[in-house]
Amino acid sequence: MTADMILSNARLVLADEVVHGTVRVSGGRIASFDSGNTAVAGSEDLDGDYLMPGLIELHTDNLERHIQPRPKVNWPTSSALLAHDAQVAAAGITTVLDAIAVGGTLTEDIRDRIVRESAEAIRSFREADLLRADHHLHMRCEVAHKDVLRLFEPFKDDPLVLLVSLMDHTPGQRQFVNLDKLRVYYQGKHAMSDAEFERMIVDRKAAQELYSDRHRRILVEMALSAGHTIASHDDATQEHIDEAAELGLTISEFPTTMAAAHAAHAKGLTTIMGGPNVVRGGSHSGNVSAGELAEAGVLDALSSDYVPSSLLHGALMLHERHGMTLPGAIATVTRNPADMIGLDDRGRIAAGTRADLIRVKRLDDGVPVVRRTWREGRQVL
Repeated sequence: MTADMILSNARLVLADEVVHGTVRVSGGRIASFDSGNTAVAGSEDLDGDYLMPGLIELHTDNLERHIQPRPKVNWPTSSALLAHDAQVAAAGITTVLDAIAVGGTLTEDIRDRIVRESAEAIRSFREADLLRADHHLHMRCEVAHKDVLRLFEPFKDDPLVLLVSLMDHTPGQRQFVNLDKLRVYYQGKHAMSDAEFERMIVDRKAAQELYSDRHRRILVEMALSAGHTIASHDDATQEHIDEAAELGLTISEFPTTMAAAHAAHAKGLTTIMGGPNVVRGGSHSGNVSAGELAEAGVLDALSSDYVPSSLLHGALMLHERHGMTLPGAIATVTRNPADMIGLDDRGRIAAGTRADLIRVKRLDDGVPVVRRTWREGRQVL
């Protein structure tokens, strides 16, 4: 059973302000919080560090990176999941949607295994209470892949699935309009020869013609019938946003242009951008800067994408460099992503919500250090 606790002498990051105060936790929930009185008997003194809601991660490829740490290297799934879980908890992430590729891998013989074994490991480890963070599934469906419908079918009604995204990584559009950037990415990541790269481009374009439109609509029907939240991915144009809105999608993940981000907001879609984009000062693919979207008021949330520590670091940089208030910046990695997928019991310091909390100290260079992580009042880091 989770012990009650009092955390005092902290800078509490609330919805609209930062106050010096105390949080009381009981039964895994926040019982109360108050400002002013910081010398509380029996409390843990946080020495003026920030106390923030635990971070909510909607799209991370980090588990797959642990399963395949190098091209053609396959790591045991259980070991990979435990390492990934420890890393996200150390980054202050208390709720994580593990983004599993449904189609789209380059190594055909392991495609089914990665999808199946990742989901099975997450499910069994959750049931055995072996994970630090609260893990769920984000199914990244590659609409141009010939087997995506078959691979998604077993997960259609799975309660672990909280988000489904529709991806189309066909060369020459969306994320990789610039084929030179695509070449650097694929040949660097997958050690492809020039001939293999050129063959991939031809094959991917042919697959898009055959499958993308039909698969996109069938996947939407399947996901909506199960009540899943659905996101578009790498939107670049007004037409991409119009299509997403028409199909009933509610999130635009990683829009690649300012025009697409503005169009998403105009259509009522929320937006997610990458924490690495903020920390690096721009997109590795040469697309729009997340900081520019923040300054334009069309950025709702961040995802750590491929660097777990970028989630908190990126949010703090939104405050320091791009004009957001500190509560507003922290909301992009807590309250806002929670609300996007209907988790209203977390992502905020408020009475009755889950005691998912992180203690954060900032170094002189602005880099955040997560000193403690609690999930439902239990210390997991």
